[in-house]
Amino acid sequence: MGCVTATYSCVLCVFRCVLCEPSDGTVNRFTKDTTEDTKNTENYQARQGKAFQIIHMIYSFKEFIPVVHESSFVHPQASVTGNVIIGKNVYVGPGAALRGDWGGIIIEDGCNVQENCTIHMFPGITVLLKEGVHVGHGAIIHGAIIGRNSLVGMNSVIMDNAEVGDECIIGALTFIKANEKIPRRSLVAGNPAKIIKEVSDEMIQWKTEGTKLYQSLPKEMFEHWRICEPLRKVEAGRPVQQSNYKPWE
Repeated sequence: MGCVTATYSCVLCVFRCVLCEPSDGTVNRFTKDTTEDTKNTENYQARQGKAFQIIHMIYSFKEFIPVVHESSFVHPQASVTGNVIIGKNVYVGPGAALRGDWGGIIIEDGCNVQENCTIHMFPGITVLLKEGVHVGHGAIIHGAIIGRNSLVGMNSVIMDNAEVGDECIIGALTFIKANEKIPRRSLVAGNPAKIIKEVSDEMIQWKTEGTKLYQSLPKEMFEHWRICEPLRKVEAGRPVQQSNYKPWE
C-alpha cells in the first residue's frame, strides 16, 4: 500500500494526515478485496481461507513511522501513531490508542493492550511496557513504566513517571498517582492506590497463564479472523468454546 496521503473534510474543518504501513510492511499480508466481493454471503464463502484487505489506522508523525513485528496483531480499529515500537507476539485490541506523537512507546514481546486502552505521555517521555505486560480493557497508561509480567487491571489509570515493578498485579479501577514507585510483586488496588500484599507464586502463575492466551491470540487472529456477513439465525450444532481459564478466586 505504501504511504498514502488522505484528505478528510467535515463541516467544521479540513485536515491532512498520513496513513502508512508499519515499517515491516505487515499490511501487505492481506490480499486485495473489492466492493463486489463483499455484497453477499456466497462471495465470502467462496473466498474462505483468504484474508481481506484491512486498512490499519497506523500513522506516521513527523519523522517517525511505527514499527510492528510481523508476528503481532494490531486490530484495524486500533490507532497507532508516530514513535511506537511493538515487539513479537503482541496483541493490540480495537479502540486502543497508542500515541507516539510527543514521545515514545515501547511495547516489548508478548504484551497485550486490550480494547479501548490509551497510552500517551508528556513531551520527551518514553512509555515502556516490559515483556509480558498485560493491560486490561479500558486502562490508561500516561508516561509510566510497567515492569515485566505485570498485570494492569481494567479501567486502571497509571500516571506520569510512575514505575510499576516486575510481576505486579494492579487491580481493576486502580489509580496510581504520578511519580509513584510500586515495588516488585506488589498487589495494588484502590483510588488512590495502596499496596495490599505481596503477589504469591500462585497468583503470578495464574496471571502468566492468562497472558499466554493473549500471546497465542495474534497467530489465531491471522489464521481465523475474517470479515463476514452475520447469520440470520443460530445454526444447528454451533460449537461450544472451551473453558480453560477462570478468574482468580
